[in-house]
Amino acid sequence: MNAEVTTMSEQCGCAENALLNRRTLLGGALAGLAGATLDTSLAFAADPTYAGDVLVLLSLRGGFDGLSAVVPAGDAAYYTARPSIAVPQSQLIGGGSFFGLHPALSPLLPYWTGGQLAAIQAVGQPAPNRSHFSAMEDLERAAPGTSIRTGWLNRMLGVTGSTDPMGAVAMGTAMPARVLAGPAPYLGVTSIDKTTLTGEQAGRPISATMAKVYADAPAALKQTAGQLGGALQRTTQMRAAGYTPANGAVYPSTDLGAALRDVARLIKSGNGLRSATLDSGDWDMHENLGPAVAGRRMFDQLKALAGALAAFAADLGPDGLRRVTLVTISEFGRRVTQNGSGGLDHGYGNAMFVLGGGVKGGKVYGRWPGLTSTQLRDGDLAVTTDYRAVIGEILRARCGVGDLATVFPGVTASNLGVVSAR
Repeated sequence: MNAEVTTMSEQCGCAENALLNRRTLLGGALAGLAGATLDTSLAFAADPTYAGDVLVLLSLRGGFDGLSAVVPAGDAAYYTARPSIAVPQSQLIGGGSFFGLHPALSPLLPYWTGGQLAAIQAVGQPAPNRSHFSAMEDLERAAPGTSIRTGWLNRMLGVTGSTDPMGAVAMGTAMPARVLAGPAPYLGVTSIDKTTLTGEQAGRPISATMAKVYADAPAALKQTAGQLGGALQRTTQMRAAGYTPANGAVYPSTDLGAALRDVARLIKSGNGLRSATLDSGDWDMHENLGPAVAGRRMFDQLKALAGALAAFAADLGPDGLRRVTLVTISEFGRRVTQNGSGGLDHGYGNAMFVLGGGVKGGKVYGRWPGLTSTQLRDGDLAVTTDYRAVIGEILRARCGVGDLATVFPGVTASNLGVVSAR
C-alpha cells in the first residue's frame, strides 16, 4: 500500500484527478499510524449524529467449513458423508434438537447461551463459484449482474453519510480492502501502535511534506490532506494513551487477536467508528482436517477463532457489545463429502455467525435443505438464504440503513429475526 504522495503532488493542478485519488490517499496511504503535524482545519471530527451499531465484518478466507462449526447432527447423511472427520454428537456443545456447535468453540459458549451469539446455516452467494479469487470478489462487491464495482461496505458508508476516514477501518492489513473500495473515505491500518505512515523515514517525515504541499492547494485537495491529518492526530493521541483490555480479556497472540484488540480499542475511543473489516485466513482445508480433538487442524483453527472473538466480546463488556454487531462471511463452504485426503474440497452453502448485543442468540437460523444426494446442489450444501439478505436485515435493524437497494441491489432483507431493532 503506497502513499502515492509524489503522484498526488504532481497532479495537484488537476482537481478532477485529485478527487479520483481521494480514496487512494485515504485507503492506501496508511500502512499504519503515527503522529503527524498537518493542517487539520478541514479535518472531520467523529459524527455525533450516527446512532447505529458498529458493524464488524470478519472474513474467514479460504472457504470456511460451516458444517464442521455448526453441525447438523440431526441429519444422518452428515455422518455418512464424513466417516473420519464428522464431529460426534456426544462432543457437541450448545446443541438443540438438530444442530450443535463444534467443541473447539467452547470459549464462545457463554455468549451462545447468553443470547449474544447466533448462527445461520445454508447461507451463501446467489450462485456457486469455487474460485477463491472471483468468489471473494463477488462476495465483497455484492452486486452480481450489475456494472457496480464498488465494495458493499463502502456503499453502506455512503448511505449512512460517513465522511470521516476514521468511520471505517480495514484492520490488520496494509492492502486496500476491496469491500471498502469506493468514494467514502476509510483507513487501512496494520496496527495502531507499531506501524508508521507508509514511506516514512527518519529525517524525511511525509506528514510534514504533505502539509507544505497542500498548504495553498485547492479546497478538494486540502480537504483530503486535512482528513488524513485529523485521523493521524487522533490516532497519535490513542497511541500516547496506551491501551489495556477491560474485564480481564486476554487476546490470543495471533494476527486476528491483535486486529480485534485494535478494533475494540477504536470502538471505545469514541472516534466515530462505524465499520471495521478484518480477516482470518487458512480455512482452505483440502487435507487433514482432522477429528474434533486438540492438535488437529480444524479444532485448533476454531479454538483460535473462538478465543479471539470471546476476548473481543469480554473487552467491550455488556454495554459496549450492545452497540456492536460482528458478522462472519466466507467466499464459499466446503463439499459435504470428505475427500481421500481427509479434507474437504471447495463447496457452496455455508454458515455465518453473528455476535452482538442486539443479537437474538443461542439458536441456528435459516431453512435447512438436507444432505441427501437429491437435496444437494452438485454435491454441495444448497443455499437457502442469501448472505446479503442476512446482512441487509442487520443493516436495517441495527445500523439505520433504510436504502438497502443501494447497498445490495435487487436484494430484500431477510426476516429471520436474527437481531432486534435498535
